[in-house]
Amino acid sequence: MEKTIYIMLSKTGTLFSKAIGVYTRKDLNHTSIAFDEQLLEMYSFGRKNKHNPFNGGFIREDATSTLFNRARCAIYKCQVSSYEYKRMRNKIRRMEQQKELYKYNLIGLFGLAMNIKIEREHAFFCSQFVATIMNECQSSKLQVAPCFVQPHHFEQLPSLKLMYKGQLKTYICSKRENEKPLQVIGWEKFTYQIQP
Repeated sequence: MEKTIYIMLSKTGTLFSKAIGVYTRKDLNHTSIAFDEQLLEMYSFGRKNKHNPFNGGFIREDATSTLFNRARCAIYKCQVSSYEYKRMRNKIRRMEQQKELYKYNLIGLFGLAMNIKIEREHAFFCSQFVATIMNECQSSKLQVAPCFVQPHHFEQLPSLKLMYKGQLKTYICSKRENEKPLQVIGWEKFTYQIQP
């Protein structure tokens, strides 16, 4: 029996996000993984306190929080086996139970920028974390080591299917009101179309 997971790439507009964007030259520079279409159970590595970008680690994200208030995003879905789904969920549960051990891998980001492999125990940046979780799924493994994975690499995975692109707030409203998903056709103009 197949299960569905969701990968969200987003742009929050924070100074840190903008700084990463200068390096990647990509619009969406944050990665999260969710286990439901409404993004009620969504995880990543990021700031633990919205006022302190340097206090980061493992977090369960709230898509309706002020951090995501003006966020643009691309949401992908991926079919996985029940076994793979369970492995991913279990890995995240173990991390959540010991979340005080986990830190944001800022040093790893510098390694990524300089193309130097830096892997630290209990430390991840967002795309490194999601890639590590995705490695529990044989059909969705990236061809890049997790410490070198950037958000845009997920766009290249054949197993991921784009289901929405646009304002996160619009997606959340449509999903939590049980409407059909919306998909942005004109990214810059933000014109919406219901996905068939």
